[in-house]
Amino acid sequence: MPISLQKGQQISLAKEAGPSLTNVVMGLGWDAAKKKGFFGFGGGSQDIDLDANALLFDGSGQLLDVVWFRQLQSKDGTIRHSGDNRTGAGDGDDETISVDLSRLPANVQTVIFSVNNYSGQDFSQVENAYCRMVNAQGNAEIARYNLSAQGGHSAMILASLKRSGSDWTMTAIGTTSRGRTYQDNLPDMRPYV
Repeated sequence: MPISLQKGQQISLAKEAGPSLTNVVMGLGWDAAKKKGFFGFGGGSQDIDLDANALLFDGSGQLLDVVWFRQLQSKDGTIRHSGDNRTGAGDGDDETISVDLSRLPANVQTVIFSVNNYSGQDFSQVENAYCRMVNAQGNAEIARYNLSAQGGHSAMILASLKRSGSDWTMTAIGTTSRGRTYQDNLPDMRPYV
């Protein structure tokens, strides 16, 4: 049974998914908010291009690598992005980032997941947004975080994975930010590295 995380909540991935956990997937899903037409009818919906990012940091907080829509895998190949979904159309995860925890270099101490609205709308125009952590073996959902914090922000710092010996701790961050790409959010990420 997956845990529904609250902002700031931490879980041990090994405790929740078992010590054999080696590969996880961070899934991001969303739908475009319906446009309000004349008297609330017939507005349709607009495409919204959310982008999932994974940023890798060492123990001193130095940014080592980034996986995002312009670089679909880490330099060492341990983290892979599914590709850019520019509309949010369809069911299930719209973008995924796969992480091979067993092969991550020892100097990677923290992985931060974030999302940006590249098309520029704020999150009040996004519906059914979530991120979830899945055990890639068996596709079992470990934890889910609802991103329904509607508001005037165009980015969110979703969650972090922090190395703790041979285990990884996931923390639901849920901090809002602004900007179309991860570079705009680096100052807001610093407290979580």
